[in-house]
Amino acid sequence: MKQKLTIHWDKEGDFLELQFGKPTTAYYKDAGDDLFERRDEETDEIKGYAIFNVQKRKQGKDLVVTLPKSICYEETHSKE
Repeated sequence: MKQKLTIHWDKEGDFLELQFGKPTTAYYKDAGDDLFERRDEETDEIKGYAIFNVQKRKQGKDLVVTLPKSICYEETHSKE
């Protein structure tokens, strides 16, 4: 099943947001190091990420963000 990925960049706020699939009512859970999980209020599925202080993370042309192992595992093993 193909999913839509929405990317929002706020240069002034130095904030990047990634949203997966259709928009749903969600909350943000702090994952540490200025990284937040966007979680669906009903299912608790990860529906995206919010990353603050993006400019300080950039190394060359790439944005480098270390995701906690639990997030990586959940994303690669979710049933959608």
